[in-house]
Amino acid sequence: LGIIQPRSPTSSSAACYLYPFLDGVQYGGFVLAQFPFLQTLILPLVPAIRLFRSSPVTPFLLFLTLYFAVVRNPSRFSGYVRFNTMQAIVLDVLLIFPDLLERSFAPSNGVGYEILQSADSTVFFFFFFLLVSLVYGSTACLLGQISWLPLVADAADRQVL
Repeated sequence: LGIIQPRSPTSSSAACYLYPFLDGVQYGGFVLAQFPFLQTLILPLVPAIRLFRSSPVTPFLLFLTLYFAVVRNPSRFSGYVRFNTMQAIVLDVLLIFPDLLERSFAPSNGVGYEILQSADSTVFFFFFFLLVSLVYGSTACLLGQISWLPLVADAADRQVL
């Protein structure tokens, strides 16, 4: 954990976990349509989702801002804040792969559409992981603890050091 020592509870570290969640919410569409009760979990975040999706460049600009203004700025932000921000960025980078598949293979009906629905449903479980990461990461940050997320923490740790 090196320089990543928890400090006092910090909402800036907690807020960074919204970034991958807002970017990945699109993959829950088919499952949310099948299970409307899950929509109640996301309902409070609808204004943030709409703002995030208001422009196609917003996610990219937010990525650049978080990476260069927070992660690569050790003089202004603690290792704790930079580590949590980098975990959120790594989670978001993982979303590139399903996005590329969806953009290169975008059928409107037939077997291809059913495959796309299955793929989106599978990615929804990754979306569920994003939701759990949002809750766990944000709660840990608000409590001043280190959130060590599986799959991404080691990569985030290497980037921060």
